[in-house]
Formats: sequence, C-alpha cells, structure tokens
Amino acid sequence: MNGRFSVRGKRAIVTGASSGLGRQFALTLAGEGATVALAARRVDRLEALAREIEAAGGEAVPVGIDVADGASVRTGVDRAAAALGGIDVLVNNAGIVIHKPLLEHDEADWEAVTGVNLRGAYLVALECARRMVAQGHGGSIINIASVIGHGRVAMQIPEYMAAKGGLVQLTRAMGAELARHAVRVNALAPGYIETDFNREFLKTEQGARLVRGIPQRRPGRPEELDGALLLLASDASSFMTGSVVTVDGGHACTSV
Repeated sequence: MNGRFSVRGKRAIVTGASSGLGRQFALTLAGEGATVALAARRVDRLEALAREIEAAGGEAVPVGIDVADGASVRTGVDRAAAALGGIDVLVNNAGIVIHKPLLEHDEADWEAVTGVNLRGAYLVALECARRMVAQGHGGSIINIASVIGHGRVAMQIPEYMAAKGGLVQLTRAMGAELARHAVRVNALAPGYIETDFNREFLKTEQGARLVRGIPQRRPGRPEELDGALLLLASDASSFMTGSVVTVDGGHACTSV
C-alpha cells in the first residue's frame, strides 16, 4: 500500500464499535496497524472484539462510553487517551434509529435519536479535538454521516435524517475552525450497507424497493467502506477537511 494511506502506529477511537459498521471500522484500522480504543455501552461485546483483534496480531482496548451522557464521554475519552498514549484518529460512528410513521413519533424519540447521533457525536468530537490540539500535531476526525443526510428518502426516520443532516453541517463547521490546528474533520456518508442493523428491513417490500432504487441494484457490504475510511484516517487526506465522502452505489445521484 502507498505509505500515505498507512495508519500503522496511529491511535484511534471508534465509537459504536460493539456491532455493525463500528465493528468493521475497528477491525479494519487494527488490521492495518493502528492501535484502537473500542468504545460503546456494551463492554462485553467490546472485550470479545478486543480478543479477536489481538488474536489476529492487532492491538485494541475496550472502553465503555455512553455518547449521550456528557460525563461518560469525558471520562471515556480520558481513559481511551491514557490507554492509547494520545489520539490521532476518531471514527465517530455511534448511532441509533427509530422507525415508525411521523405522526407516531414523540419528543422522547427526538431526544433519543438526536441525543446519540448529533449531540453525542458533537460531544465526542469536541473532547477528541481538544486533545488533538493539545498534542500539537493534529489529527483526523471522521464523522459517520449518511447519504440520507443530504437527500430525500422514503423512510419513516425523521429524527435520524435531521441528525445526519446536522452532522454534515457540524463536520463543515468544525473542519473550518480546526484547520489552523491541523485537525481535519471529514464525514463518511454510507448508503445502504447491509448489517445486523438493517438486514431484516432490507428483506421487506419497502427495503426491496429501496434496493431497486440504487443504481448498482444492491446494498453495500461493510468492507466496501474500508477504502474511504483509510483515506480519511491516513495522511493521504492531508488536504481534506470539511469534506463528505459518499459511498452508496450511486444512490445519491437518484435521490436529490
């Protein structure tokens, strides 16, 4: 691999690492030589993933963090930074969704989804950014947005769409302000990637209709995000900040 795409020796935090895309991101970074702090609420799953990474020759440490809780974020990022010896990369991935018709949503649904997907992402990014600036050599923050954050979609997930749209704008704001400190803030916007999170939905008629609307006529595989992840985590993206990298099989081309 071109050396500029290497993450060997980098110290990375991945939130939402207990399952789905977060698990894939952690495995990819560790497999390419980064030391990874695995962050999520389900510590038992993180411990199992850490053992899997270590058995493959990588380095990982589990850290319990509830991104919706500011105190937990501060404590967790402190623990991760201490365990890693610093922070070079944040993969800001933790997220939840509530799927039901708009008129059935309530204030608690809004608070739950935006509390994790937007407020939580902001809190983790801010804590990591402070440490990256203090280290004096910058770093890379990768916010995991979504293709539906900047397009329309026929799904009943209003809070999720609002949060992901907000995360794109937060990425641009943080990218502009932190550029002088060599802290890059970019977003990775996946399309429909098949994971445990959505596998059953994709089997429904509504899910099948969505898949038919993807120009490549299939959902993506988690490993198909690896290239974009390594681009944004490595020095290969040294002149990128405030950018949104979309990996969606062409879905965004048909949904604007």
